[in-house]
Amino acid sequence: MDGLKLHDLRCFDAVVTQGSFQAAAAALNRTHPSVFAAVARLETQLGLTLLDRGGYRVSLTDEGRHFHARARLALRELEHLQSYAGQLASGEETILRVVMGDVCPRPRILGLLSRFFADRIRTRLHLEYEAISGPVERLMDAEADLIFHRANPSDPRLERIDLCEVAFVPVVAPGFLPFQDTREITPEAMRPFTQCVIRDTARRPPAENFFVLDGAQSCSTPDHMMKKELILHGLAWGHLPEWLIEDELRDGRLISIAGRHIPGRTETVAAVRRRDRPHGPVAKALWIYLETQERAAP
Repeated sequence: MDGLKLHDLRCFDAVVTQGSFQAAAAALNRTHPSVFAAVARLETQLGLTLLDRGGYRVSLTDEGRHFHARARLALRELEHLQSYAGQLASGEETILRVVMGDVCPRPRILGLLSRFFADRIRTRLHLEYEAISGPVERLMDAEADLIFHRANPSDPRLERIDLCEVAFVPVVAPGFLPFQDTREITPEAMRPFTQCVIRDTARRPPAENFFVLDGAQSCSTPDHMMKKELILHGLAWGHLPEWLIEDELRDGRLISIAGRHIPGRTETVAAVRRRDRPHGPVAKALWIYLETQERAAP
């Protein structure tokens, strides 16, 4: 099998996919005799009969069918390798590392990413989830090219595109509280009840906390979907993004306790990147795309 030629493999694959030597020759812009010779040479090198030439149309032998399946994988991998080399030569990123934070309205952000990457099949999206201060930490540690999260607008190291606002609503399940007027509940009155909070995924979390009631017993979850389930089952109370619980608030499965004492909070979700780091062509294109989407938003 020494000296197996890529040209011979491509000719063999073309004969199989096109159905004849003549059609394969036309598809490859080769002559009929050269394609015939390439396949014959491949069979000789392998010691296998790959094609049955006895019928009106050539067909695969059993050995040919098994070999062709593996050959197609090898040819496809080679195409990817050539594309990868071309991408490296052009300076385009082969991977773009993006982190979604816990405040993100996932359907909207994933929709933006899906539409952008649909035309950039040579760059792989490496998407991760982080919570609380985790996204910004990943960005500052150079482990992400871009994050979708809240960010300090006064931080001179960060550049941002504000995309949307997300309201966080304090909610409980029906029957969780003994109070009649939930709109006048004070933080002191809520201390006996378990509060569900999101775990900070940062390796070096800051002292700042979000929505946490001092002195209250709490439980933690990795994301808002799990937090929502706990609250729906009456195991705790907590703040949830309004986009995630619109149906439950409408049909009464969750009750808002937002009022003047526990008002909730609105967070601005932004695309955020470092000012002090270079950005590749795909990262720059994504940034321009997000700016365009932000300007087009109602």
